[in-house]
Amino acid sequence: LAAFCNGILFSAVQIVLYSNLNVFCVDMSTGRHVSVQTGGSITIPCSYDQYYINHVNTDRASISDDITQKVFTVIMTDLEPDDSNTYRCVVEINGGTDSMIQLLYLSVTPELYVDQQEVTGVEGGSVTVRCYYSNSGDMKWCRMGGDCVSGFSGTLNGTSVTLKRTSDANNRTVLTVTMSGLKMENTDWYWCRVGELEMPVHITVSQQTATQRTSKMTSS
Repeated sequence: LAAFCNGILFSAVQIVLYSNLNVFCVDMSTGRHVSVQTGGSITIPCSYDQYYINHVNTDRASISDDITQKVFTVIMTDLEPDDSNTYRCVVEINGGTDSMIQLLYLSVTPELYVDQQEVTGVEGGSVTVRCYYSNSGDMKWCRMGGDCVSGFSGTLNGTSVTLKRTSDANNRTVLTVTMSGLKMENTDWYWCRVGELEMPVHITVSQQTATQRTSKMTSS
């Protein structure tokens, strides 16, 4: 897929919007660096503005759209080293100027990856995300469009976050992130970040069932 922006032809994962709005390209020179294992797949969240919530469609890319959160996700599968490249999330405005909303550097090498990009937890409980990495740099856990936790501990929107660096049985270096005291509003996209590399992870927080509440009270 391709898109023009200020006269430049981009190879892009493209979102087509039908709107009379005239928008402009934004400076995305500080894009995200994401790596994925050969043969694996990855889901990329692209956050967009309120103006773009209507009439979203695409020609061929595997894309889902959440107009409540104003985030569309791009799914890329069966990735090979030749797929390592720069990608752009782009909105194309009919009769107007295309707008690039996310620049992404994708590296198909196992430098930073997670077991799963979709993690679920219950309100009041905790979730753990394990980020395996071979690169170096500062370690952070960030909420998309929000704050980050670095060092060993901190809070995001009032929820406790701990970061721990360990090694597993296969001698892989692991950044273990634990979010405790989950709230319903913690449901969102997060980024596991080591150095310049990042990996998106979606956290879904659901309400406790009656059985879970009873079990918790009994164990207490």
